[in-house]
Amino acid sequence: MQPIDPSAFRLTVAPMMDWTDRHCRYFHRLLSPHARLYTEMVTSAALVRGGQVRLLEHSHEEHPVALQLGGSDPAELASAAILGAQAGYDEINLNVGCPSDRVQSGKFGACLMREPELVGECVRAMAGVVDVPVTVKCRIGVDDQDEYADLQHFTQVMVQAGVKHLVVHARKAWLEGLSPKENREIPPLDYGRVYRLKQEFPDLTIVINGGITTVEAVQEHLAHVDGVMLGRAAYHDPFVLAQLETALYGAPMADRADVLERMRIYIEAELARGTALKHITRHILGLYQGEPGARGFRRQLSEGAHLPGADWSVIESAMAPLRQAA
Repeated sequence: MQPIDPSAFRLTVAPMMDWTDRHCRYFHRLLSPHARLYTEMVTSAALVRGGQVRLLEHSHEEHPVALQLGGSDPAELASAAILGAQAGYDEINLNVGCPSDRVQSGKFGACLMREPELVGECVRAMAGVVDVPVTVKCRIGVDDQDEYADLQHFTQVMVQAGVKHLVVHARKAWLEGLSPKENREIPPLDYGRVYRLKQEFPDLTIVINGGITTVEAVQEHLAHVDGVMLGRAAYHDPFVLAQLETALYGAPMADRADVLERMRIYIEAELARGTALKHITRHILGLYQGEPGARGFRRQLSEGAHLPGADWSVIESAMAPLRQAA
């Protein structure tokens, strides 16, 4: 298993169910050439039992891109990791943070924080069969297992299993009583706990996740940890990725209209293969968030993309209010 330069994790976009599909990732790549992108979580069972091509499909332009897996069977995860590596993914990430009921019933996600030794077995099994890095995304705790010592122990087991890169969502997960949405908002953030983890494990690449929405916040976190992972902010206000590209890497500020124009070849190629426009445009609704004309852009795009035969002209029409407002 090959490690990755820690700087490769400086800016990352979280795996988000129903959001970070291949169309979303292509769009995010145009906004940020440097950001490390992640797939939606794919269960190891779904991969191993079939459907690999559909579940693993991605474009060359998305790289660097990681495949996130969900599961708890070491052998099954190893088989899934092989499929992911063969498909060309740059990293295999194990989900130990998702709190949904479906995830719990399948014994994967955040409930695995109670079983660090099992997670270690899973990591070793995957790392033993692929050359790409195997990483873990976890929470700072789960239910009443909420002491720093628990997170410290979990991390120690991960390091012993060979993990070099750990993504930590700075909220614990309540598996009883809170919905997945509430688990992203209600448990308090504890960034200090993640900072402390980095101090105690200086050789471990640690990426912080949770409630981070601005360029300034990203820069502040980078003074304490190796990388920052943006979630909902990158989806609802995706231009923040372009702003971070400029702030962190010195790139010229992107132009929103130019980004859309660069999407055109991709969109028209997807339409030609039968993809409905709405499956792509739903990811770009927030591109003009906070800008004059943004509401009209979203409305026209939302309404037009669902019509039969919708094509690039829908996007051209949606941009008209923006040109008028400029």
